[in-house]
Amino acid sequence: MENKLKCKIGPSILNADLSQLYIESQKLLDSGADYLHLDVMDGNFVPNLTFGHPVVKCLRKKIPNACFETHMMVANPEKWIQPMANADVNLYTFHIEPVINDVIKVCRKVREAGMKVGLALKPATGIEEVRQYIDHADAILVMTVEPGFGGQKFMNDMMPKVQWLRHNYPLLDIGVDGGVGLNTITACAEAGANMIVSGTAIIESIDQAAVIASLRETVESSIHKCNV
Repeated sequence: MENKLKCKIGPSILNADLSQLYIESQKLLDSGADYLHLDVMDGNFVPNLTFGHPVVKCLRKKIPNACFETHMMVANPEKWIQPMANADVNLYTFHIEPVINDVIKVCRKVREAGMKVGLALKPATGIEEVRQYIDHADAILVMTVEPGFGGQKFMNDMMPKVQWLRHNYPLLDIGVDGGVGLNTITACAEAGANMIVSGTAIIESIDQAAVIASLRETVESSIHKCNV
């Protein structure tokens, strides 16, 4: 963790034209994205399928220096640790729900593979279920929609989770994911989120750079209060 919080905008490419994944991803980075949020779904933990480590590895060859976060919406996150490490993923974010009794073991294996650890919480998962694992993580991702689908409505009632995390962990990277855009960023920023995953709002904008800049401005104005 840094001595001060930093705003990090990570567009989700879930709703992008996946046949143009490299072009779409590079455009997002050129528009000011800090990292790419790559949604990996297994058709089990969530009903949809997206892509796996072979696609991530191909994308890494095209984009060697960007930060990749894989959001592992999978029933067995341990299975994909080494393949994603081989694809040079930087931050491996997995859901605690399917491995609630093995979270520390999975965290350790992610670190041993050379990646940072992110822990993701579904909307129904309370803070009390992740509290004992926070010290083993580099980031906590609070889902503000049900995982598995893009374009859902933002759940404002998830903000108390973010507030609790920020109050108790002032320098922790806290992410929000789902329905985050220009109309909901203020709630996220004021609650204390500094890692902003935004899909539809950025991808479908005619000016992606302007949306990213606006999201960043809102977050930075809020986290400034945490840094002073």
